Amino acid sequence: MTGDPLFADGVDWGDIAVMGVKVVVAFAALLVATMFMIWFERKLISDMQHRIGPNVAGPWGLLQAFADGVKFFFKEDLRPANADPLVFRLAPYISAVTAFVAFAIVPVGGVFADTGPSGDGGRQGTVTLFGKETILQVADPPVGILLLLAMSSVAVYGVMLAGWSSGSKYPLIGSVRASAQAISYEAALGMSVVAVVIVAGSLSTQSIVASQAGGVNNWLLLTTGIVPFLVFLISATAELNRPPFDLVEAEQELVGGFHTEYSSIRFALFFLAEFMNVITMSAIMVTLFFGGPAGPVFFGWTWLWPTVWFLAKVVAFLFMFVWFRATLPRLRYDQLMSLGWKVLIPVMLFWLMFLGLVQLAGVQGWNRIWVFIAAAIGFALGWALLAAALKAAKRNFADDDTEPLPTHTAGRS
Repeated sequence: MTGDPLFADGVDWGDIAVMGVKVVVAFAALLVATMFMIWFERKLISDMQHRIGPNVAGPWGLLQAFADGVKFFFKEDLRPANADPLVFRLAPYISAVTAFVAFAIVPVGGVFADTGPSGDGGRQGTVTLFGKETILQVADPPVGILLLLAMSSVAVYGVMLAGWSSGSKYPLIGSVRASAQAISYEAALGMSVVAVVIVAGSLSTQSIVASQAGGVNNWLLLTTGIVPFLVFLISATAELNRPPFDLVEAEQELVGGFHTEYSSIRFALFFLAEFMNVITMSAIMVTLFFGGPAGPVFFGWTWLWPTVWFLAKVVAFLFMFVWFRATLPRLRYDQLMSLGWKVLIPVMLFWLMFLGLVQLAGVQGWNRIWVFIAAAIGFALGWALLAAALKAAKRNFADDDTEPLPTHTAGRS
């Protein structure tokens, strides 16, 4: 059963108050976490590169992100003369709002019992706030995964409109790259999420977490075969414009990318949205593949342990994203597009068919060994055909490049 039990027996002013508290707390917590993420990334990269990092503003430099925010508030807000006034002002808010809305469907706490990988979760993960039974997430719509994919797609409009409305060529190039990159990796990311839905049997994030309760063996990381997680991780990194996929704002080519013409609080909103999206996507990966807040509950404080497990898993992913930034070189644009279209999408297409075949084999009682053999043969055949097609296309492209240009002699004396 999905949905917030807070509204199971109607809506009164107490229910509205509890919902308002959840929204405010979630928004405030996400803002504080974003400030922490900015400090965490600066400090961690400094350690990896044997530098000091921020250490003046507050203890260990913890107030540096706050100081930067105050500075942005008091800087002059500039707008280019050729910019579209309305769209130029609107674009930063699109990027920031979509990041928060995507986080709203993430369960951050609540005790989840073992229901097996196919259970729908029932009323699991509930807590009592101010005498009301509710869940520790802002909302749990029955189509929560579709909302996630929708917000991931809408976020691209903030980047695209920012570059287009600036009235400058370099931001426009950055925004065009962003749209092409998003289209390339949105398909692979969406298919990896579909793999989770196939195995969990629900579009509700609460039910997906409940299906993973009971231990590591129930995590969808393992039950989906690890491949969807790896594809999701790579695609999410590209969606976030994080290194090594940060070609949207390649400084050596585009100065600063799509937000070159922004200043003051509007630039701060893009900066905030980027780091907020990293936290949101890390929380989504924990929810989809690593059991979310589900985990062992020890002595006392049963309401606290799930949130502790959730935060620990999210911090591990944040560390990984920073590690990527500190170690991996930026890809070329052709490598970026080839990885998305020629590797990730074909792999996920095959894996979706394989998972569907496994599910059907379980229902029909087919021999699993023959199913795996048939899938391996199909994968090898499909990959051979794809490799042959790519090789032929590359050969034709090379032939076109080497063909001599025609010479025109008409009209010569």
